[in-house]
Amino acid sequence: MFSYISGIITDKDARKAVLENRGIGFEIFCSAKTLGKLIIGKEAKIYVFLNVSERALDLYGFLTKTEKDSFDVLNNVSGIGPKIAMGLASIGSMEKIKEDLEKGKVPCDVKGLGQKRLQKILLELTGKIKDISRKSGKKSEDQDDALSALISLGFPRQEAKEALSSLPLEIEGAKERVKQALKILGGK
Repeated sequence: MFSYISGIITDKDARKAVLENRGIGFEIFCSAKTLGKLIIGKEAKIYVFLNVSERALDLYGFLTKTEKDSFDVLNNVSGIGPKIAMGLASIGSMEKIKEDLEKGKVPCDVKGLGQKRLQKILLELTGKIKDISRKSGKKSEDQDDALSALISLGFPRQEAKEALSSLPLEIEGAKERVKQALKILGGK
């Protein structure tokens, strides 16, 4: 229903932020990582997911399209609700989430994730990542080429990876991905 909402952050607490757009304050649940990057009084663009339940309509928010896409995959894992999916999606790409979960690294704001549930997530993610990889073979090639180019320009590997992973999936081609990543890296 909604893809994203842009506006001014007017309030936030430990679980959610209020984003005002044209006189309407949208209460959006966000991960601790996302909330840490939102500044009251500043403009923000938040990708959102509308969760419809018997008791409420809740918005869950993400700063990048990659994080939102990861959330969409995680939220479809049986036994995982939107709060756990949001916390795990804050890790980053699907590959990074799987890698961190295999090492036992779970974000501090993710509650209720026991060993059995963790194993179930890892099992389902392995299959989904393989499906995604098959569909995006060319995109991963472009991503690798773009990463190599940024490293050869002198950027640290981790910073280059983070900049590339925050780019929308619609940006195709190594050259274009490098251009957009340089804009992000130049702003740091």
